[in-house]
Amino acid sequence: MVTEHPARAAAILAMSAVERGAKSDWLALFADDATFEDPVGVSFLDPEGKGHRGKAEISTFWDQNIARGKVKFDIHHSYAAGNEVANTGTLTVRTEGDVITTLEATILYRVNKKGKLVSVRAFWEVDKMNVSMPSG
Repeated sequence: MVTEHPARAAAILAMSAVERGAKSDWLALFADDATFEDPVGVSFLDPEGKGHRGKAEISTFWDQNIARGKVKFDIHHSYAAGNEVANTGTLTVRTEGDVITTLEATILYRVNKKGKLVSVRAFWEVDKMNVSMPSG
């Protein structure tokens, strides 16, 4: 029997929770002192580029960003090593008014010995996002 790598298992659960809009399930995957960077560095989602630290800030990120749309992950490759996994793929986000945003990303998930997420770092480029507005 093959056991799923703990970081990959946590990543799969996290992506599933996001796709289902299950905030409480998603937050339960994080350690209390976790960090969340989406994207890494300065962006319109994180003007200071410091990321979001602890469950309260991560919860606020959900409310201000993830909750605004329906997210779909299409993971093309997944590489696990140590206590981390790097997933590369396409994210599609459908927001109010049927605006569809797609982006290519590499997302790194790191877990502690209990399998809780201690770090999520998403690498994607704002200027490479593809935004499609509904016709009409």
